[in-house]
Amino acid sequence: MRLAVCAEMVFTDLPFVSRVERIHERGFDVEIWNHGGKDVDALISTGATFSSMTGYVRGSLTHDQDDLLKTAEQTIEVAKRLGCPRLNLHGTELGEGGLPVLPQYEVTGEMWLAAAKTLTRLAELGAANEVMFVLENLNTQVDHPGVPFAKAADTLALVAAVDHPNLRLMLDLYHAQIGEGNLIALLREAAPFIGEIQVADVPGRCEPGTGEINYPAIDAALRELGYAGTVGLEAFAHSDSELALKRFGRAFSGAARLEEI
Repeated sequence: MRLAVCAEMVFTDLPFVSRVERIHERGFDVEIWNHGGKDVDALISTGATFSSMTGYVRGSLTHDQDDLLKTAEQTIEVAKRLGCPRLNLHGTELGEGGLPVLPQYEVTGEMWLAAAKTLTRLAELGAANEVMFVLENLNTQVDHPGVPFAKAADTLALVAAVDHPNLRLMLDLYHAQIGEGNLIALLREAAPFIGEIQVADVPGRCEPGTGEINYPAIDAALRELGYAGTVGLEAFAHSDSELALKRFGRAFSGAARLEEI
């Protein structure tokens, strides 16, 4: 497994490029959110390996789809410059504080069909440009009320229905714990469709070891499944960013064995 760290949420006292440098120096890949307002040339100059970034700026799976596709095309060009292979999607456009620009509290059958059609178009766009789009599950109870297709069960159903190698899951275990739980069973069910995994502990959205999720058991389950992809820390530092990265690395060190859990 490769380990990545989201530069938006750690070393927040430093300029953004310095955060990327710090993460890279400590041996981790780097995740970023939207590329807007960032100095892409400076990010490239850090030598960091970029794991994933948000794959669009505006639009939704069920409305403003043309805007979604247009800004996805623009984002692909930035991703190519950064060498970033995965572009992250959500059920709808997120605004300030991660809240949906247009909240949707009820999802109709027409919306499901529209979302699947839009995701198919995105998968084809990804194939044409040799990038993978990944659809992230979110939680609506704490962080993202009003986001459609938020549960891991929803994102898995959509990705499986499209069934295209350039569309996979960004399986966020923090959100899944809040929304559904039963994480190891979820990993086993979703394994064929996972493009990347994101982690943080519950409650608080801080690094592994600060909450209720047994991340050494998660690590052992992933190794049992033969998962060789990326696990990304999308979490705030509980107290100190250096300590957060160390705790993250320890949680996915492979030291835990199934027979010990």
